Amino acid sequence: MLIPSLHKALNELISLLDQLSDADFSSPCKALSNSTIGEHTRHIIEMFQCLGNQYEIGIVNYDKRNRDYQIQTSTDFAVKCILGIKDKLEKPEKAIVLQQIVDGEELCIDSNYSRELLYNLEHCIHHQALIKVAVLQLGHLQIDEEFGVARSTIEYRKQCAQ
Repeated sequence: MLIPSLHKALNELISLLDQLSDADFSSPCKALSNSTIGEHTRHIIEMFQCLGNQYEIGIVNYDKRNRDYQIQTSTDFAVKCILGIKDKLEKPEKAIVLQQIVDGEELCIDSNYSRELLYNLEHCIHHQALIKVAVLQLGHLQIDEEFGVARSTIEYRKQCAQ
């Protein structure tokens, strides 16, 4: 169930990017402290890339991202990156160590591939919610009402509607 949910979230992002000009993609949004849709998209993509690229060694450090400027300025390139991520999501389950420096201290936390995929899904949805703020200010795009909404919130709303 996790892989289809990841594909859904990434497809929603692709659908949005297909509607955006590169100018809209890289235009600062005042409501987001002048960050851009492109910057948030790059952040989503690079987190998935980190997990994919560091999977083999079994140690994932999300701080070791490329920060590729082209991802945040070219919708076509960003879509190409997302398609590459989608093609490589299915991997065997394995133990992973999450490594991060917090306040100067190195932390190593036991995790696994599925847990990190779930983290990336939630992280993606969180950034989609921020992207939605910028998109709504543009005013000329079609966006799914569930874009940037947590899956648990969507399920809760369905239950309330019944």
